[in-house]
Amino acid sequence: MLKKIVQASTAVSGLLLASTAYAQTINVDPSNAGFKISDLGKLINSLLTVTLGIVGLLVFIYLVWGGVEWITAGGDKSKTESARQKLTNAIIGLAIVAAAFAISQVLSTFFGIRVGSSISLPQPY
Repeated sequence: MLKKIVQASTAVSGLLLASTAYAQTINVDPSNAGFKISDLGKLINSLLTVTLGIVGLLVFIYLVWGGVEWITAGGDKSKTESARQKLTNAIIGLAIVAAAFAISQVLSTFFGIRVGSSISLPQPY
């Protein structure tokens, strides 16, 4: 009984001593928050640069996955064929990414659309 009284008094004192929370409305102006799209070319450039980078990374991961599967196949025909198919698909994907990059460079040259210009390659010392 004493335990219940202590719990109840603790709960009541906690409610009485709790500080008041004031809600506040915040109006966000997209132009001041950096969400304004001022140049469509920069938006397309950013989207294509990020997309090509992510797809290239995924192709590389798939290529490594196929290589590891080939190494661990241990002579099993079905595992080796599955690994070979993964490697073939990864190489086809790599060719598609390379073709997309080449097309973006042609567009850059002929039409002045800069795709991938924000990519900075590592420089030797």
